[in-house]
Amino acid sequence: MTDYPMPQGDAAALGFDPERLALIGPAMQEFVDDRRVPNLVTLLARQGQVVHMEARGVLDFDTGKPVGLDSLFRMYSNTKPVAGVATLILTERGVLTPDDPVSKFLPEFADQRVMRTDEPMLTEPVKRPMTVRDCLTNTTSLMSPAMMPNFWRQQYRAELEALGWVRPADGAVEPISNRERVRILAGLPLAAHPGERFVYHVGYPILGAVLEEAVDEPLDVFFRENIFAPLGMNDTDFYLKEGALPRFGANYAPQADDEGIVRLVCVEKADASEKHVGPRTEFGVGGDAGGILTTVGDYARFGQMLLNGGELEAARILGRKTVDLMIGNHTGDMLIPMTGPGFHWGLGVANYHGRDRFPLIRSVGTYGWGGAAGTTYFADPAEELLGVCLTQVLTHGTMPNNNYQETFQRLAYQALV
Repeated sequence: MTDYPMPQGDAAALGFDPERLALIGPAMQEFVDDRRVPNLVTLLARQGQVVHMEARGVLDFDTGKPVGLDSLFRMYSNTKPVAGVATLILTERGVLTPDDPVSKFLPEFADQRVMRTDEPMLTEPVKRPMTVRDCLTNTTSLMSPAMMPNFWRQQYRAELEALGWVRPADGAVEPISNRERVRILAGLPLAAHPGERFVYHVGYPILGAVLEEAVDEPLDVFFRENIFAPLGMNDTDFYLKEGALPRFGANYAPQADDEGIVRLVCVEKADASEKHVGPRTEFGVGGDAGGILTTVGDYARFGQMLLNGGELEAARILGRKTVDLMIGNHTGDMLIPMTGPGFHWGLGVANYHGRDRFPLIRSVGTYGWGGAAGTTYFADPAEELLGVCLTQVLTHGTMPNNNYQETFQRLAYQALV
């Protein structure tokens, strides 16, 4: 590779107004200065060339150590697009298909049952098996704690406590492996038949178990050998690599103080993180326990690979039509609660179709996703545009006026001429 993460481009030659593009950095600095975020690392590329890449803020408020372009971030659900790619690599190899029943790899999911709509205390057999596609598209129809009736909460209390969905009377939640978690999920009734209800994330732990059975090796090894290493994502993994701790920061969340003022409080220090201390046994392909750790440059290389139709430089990860399949509409007219109208869900990403809502400042067909700690990325095929925006703030939207993601995307598009 000539430049990292991609070649550096001339903004004006690539269709940007340099003065407008230069507004991104100061705007991001305002969010840092107001302590709405500890840091913001942003990247913008067009036609595979970087026109903006900046790091602002600190890794930890207590130490004041500056964040850098090589800083590592917990990506949480920004891991979902990577999981989609991993699944489709196996599809191209003939190991599985999106329509394979989960029970092909996890026998405990055979003979699932669903809560009856006319008699909620009773169950009936599912109309069709839960599939790999259901896991990727959040349409397993698994119950979440919010939608589970009280009588199910009592009947399955031991299972829900083991999952950590209900707090035990003594307040102690024993850690369990993802495989144990999936076995418990298999025994719970579904809220609706597979494919009928969008329930975010709950299918991804199941997907992780499916993938592990399909590849018959630890998932970190499979991801590293088939995605990270070929793409030159040398800093990316599920856990910190040796010597990387100084580039890893604290994680924060907004919290109201006694006077009702919302401030950021630390919820995890870098040196105490499971990503550093282990055990290095859980690989949350949907973002559990923080998902992958990566840098802005590494994730940009992943995003550019998809935007290029499955290849980057000499590395082809997926075929062009397989990428089209990944970003296509797999949820029909189903409402995606986190985005509202105008989006459908693909195999690990959300895609903007623009119907039934006011327009957004992006092209129809723009896709991407975000993570729980405030990370996000978008790719616009029509404009050949890629954006990555990283920080470490859980539930960042509960901090007043913390719309840095929308500001970043708006300024990126407004710079196009």
